[in-house]
Amino acid sequence: MKKDNRKKSARSKRGAGRTSSKAAKATHLKFLKSTHPAVRAHLSATNDLPTFLASAGTLTLGQRKRLVEQALILVNENFVHLPLKESMHGVDPVQKLRLIEHRLNESTPSTMGSEYDFHRDMIDVFTSVRDLHTNYLLPAPFAGTIAYLPFDIEEYYDQGEPRYIATHMMQGFSHAHFKSGVEVKTLNGVPVRRAVDVSADEHAGSNMAARHARGVDGLTIRALQRSLPPNALWVDVGYIDRNGVSREMRQEWLVSPLLPDTGLVDADALDLNAASLGVDVEADIKQRARKMLFAPQAVAAEKRRKRITRQPALAGEALSTTLSGIFSAKSVTTPSGEFGYIRIFSFNVNNPDAFIAEFARLVELLPQDGLIIDVRGNGGGHIYASEGLLQLLTPVEITPEPTQFINTALNARICDRHRLNPLGVDLGPWVESIRRSVETGAIYSRGFPITPPEFANNRGQHYHGPIVLVTDARCYSATDIFAAGFQDHQIGHILGVDDNTGAGGANVWTHGLLRELLRQPAPVDPDTPYKTLPNGANMRVAIRRTLRVGEQSGTPVEDLGVTPDSRHALTREDLLDSNVDLINRAATILAGMPRRRLQVGTNQSGSTLTITVDTSGIDRLDTYVDGRPVDSRDIGNGSHSYSVTRPDSPALLELAGYDAGDYVAARKLRL
Repeated sequence: MKKDNRKKSARSKRGAGRTSSKAAKATHLKFLKSTHPAVRAHLSATNDLPTFLASAGTLTLGQRKRLVEQALILVNENFVHLPLKESMHGVDPVQKLRLIEHRLNESTPSTMGSEYDFHRDMIDVFTSVRDLHTNYLLPAPFAGTIAYLPFDIEEYYDQGEPRYIATHMMQGFSHAHFKSGVEVKTLNGVPVRRAVDVSADEHAGSNMAARHARGVDGLTIRALQRSLPPNALWVDVGYIDRNGVSREMRQEWLVSPLLPDTGLVDADALDLNAASLGVDVEADIKQRARKMLFAPQAVAAEKRRKRITRQPALAGEALSTTLSGIFSAKSVTTPSGEFGYIRIFSFNVNNPDAFIAEFARLVELLPQDGLIIDVRGNGGGHIYASEGLLQLLTPVEITPEPTQFINTALNARICDRHRLNPLGVDLGPWVESIRRSVETGAIYSRGFPITPPEFANNRGQHYHGPIVLVTDARCYSATDIFAAGFQDHQIGHILGVDDNTGAGGANVWTHGLLRELLRQPAPVDPDTPYKTLPNGANMRVAIRRTLRVGEQSGTPVEDLGVTPDSRHALTREDLLDSNVDLINRAATILAGMPRRRLQVGTNQSGSTLTITVDTSGIDRLDTYVDGRPVDSRDIGNGSHSYSVTRPDSPALLELAGYDAGDYVAARKLRL
């Protein structure tokens, strides 16, 4: 193997923990001066790993005891999956925390050990339950920072065997031989496939596919709020260059503050948005990090004023969107035809109504003969947004997933305090069943939905063509809920690039939100166990578990996830050419599915309402005004007009389309 020639400082050669010289630091950070203007000023705060680590380590013994005390409360009293995780993974997180607490009680400030070791022990406890909702979030200086390499490594399959290539490169980073597309063989002398397994063990994925996917991500990006920095200060990458020559390159780990995102829900605020979250915080951080590092033009686009078109997308054309960090929509040309493609990067939005309205606008401008919805890598967000979106894709009534608390005295106090919805968080439905658990011995409360059924059905269907949903093992939480609802309501075909989704079946609350729930409304609960956490540390816990509906009614989403209808193993061309094989595979599936169309227009004149429809794949159309039937007719493909009596006041017009007796299309219009 050829070794790339590069200068190494004597200090870095002498081992880990030594701060690199200013000259060496300037050398390996020099490329940051050539990054995109949208992120260049922000990345000027980048440090190497030794410099960053020198700023860590300020927690006192008392502060450490406070963190363990609060973790015990969350895990023992609030964690809805505790019985499942103890049984399924053979772990005892409560006892592990008590052991840490015991060691601290036996320690003094001079014997308590390093802060790094304390954080590692706390992370190990939370990782052991394999739940990406239930986290120990590190304090400053780790919070809000990422450790990364200036390139990405991704996995594809060749004849059933995984292979790894370098894909995205940061702007300004260049190397004589290490380019996009080179095959990565080893990392620090370890075969890359084994390095992925080691990385996967450090992550809390609920199933093997989820852990593996996060193991691949961890090769090049670490969210330091959720995980400690790498043990090695640099990575020696063994690779095969584009000419087939085996080479090796050394790259130092870098540490940067994460670009802030003001559009995210404030998870610590006492409001409906924070109480309705289902999100993998690590996936959310890594997605934002990748945008900052590898797609800075997207950061720039989000800052520009959007010019929104009302014209349908032309073949191969992308649509502009008011939510550019959330959606990407375009028309795709494939051998099977012209179809719509929309990527949903996140459900983490403050305004679910605006999210759903923008999706409706986009899909109506895309080709109507088939739609690919791609939610790969989506760590979730607002549960209202994920479940409220389903109605746009099907004529059937949406049943939101029921959720359950674990029955504890502390959860009973929280629910009882917020049973009348004084601050927008209505926990009243769960109160009585938690109280009765004292008599029945039930582990869980009764199940009630987080998303109100009326919200999940207030707009009705907007897209009537066939749909393929593309998933992977990084889909989590609200995205798991979306995929489960998509499957449970038989909306379309699920094409997975992994064996299942990430299996995050819960609503997640932060320690900050739990603390506020017993502080408001006034007066503060004098016996609240939740205390302020030091140095900006935080914790999160899965608080309400979600259950499937439909044919799998009552099955928990946690640990199981959603199994796709078919699989597509990503190819090298997918990674290097905009998912070309994946999109073509989805298009082939769409081409074999029934195509339907129901476009509606109205014109009112006096007491007459004229309805004009353009239909396909429908043989009967029923019409309702304010829930009352006013017309039913046999209908064929093409344009049709008919009239009904105009209502005297504003009304809801509903059309229901059938094919051979099956309910296949619907539309709602406010008159």
